[in-house]
Amino acid sequence: MLSSLLGFFTSTPPEVNMSVKELVETAINENKIIIFSKSTCPYCRRAKALFATEYPDETAVVVELNQREDGYDIQNYLAIKTGQGTVPHIFINKQHIGGNDDAQAAFKRGDLTRLVKA
Repeated sequence: MLSSLLGFFTSTPPEVNMSVKELVETAINENKIIIFSKSTCPYCRRAKALFATEYPDETAVVVELNQREDGYDIQNYLAIKTGQGTVPHIFINKQHIGGNDDAQAAFKRGDLTRLVKA
């Protein structure tokens, strides 16, 4: 069971709080579209607008990191997990898409729609 909670890490880095890791992994696994965001970030706003406008029938779960006490720890864990230090972090069907620029480019190529509709 512990190995399934650890995801791709062979061991949990000491700076990662296990409850934060479990929270993030559960959120990714249980939601088709999840966006880890900051409400003050213009790139996050653009990404959220893209999903709201282009996929109104899909529920994009948004976690506003700057409105959570553990937001810093969540962002730190996401940086370790993905190698991306900035927000937003967008996951579709458990796959890390990247940030706003990545999502916008994937949308223009048609890749985003294929992932959302899968």
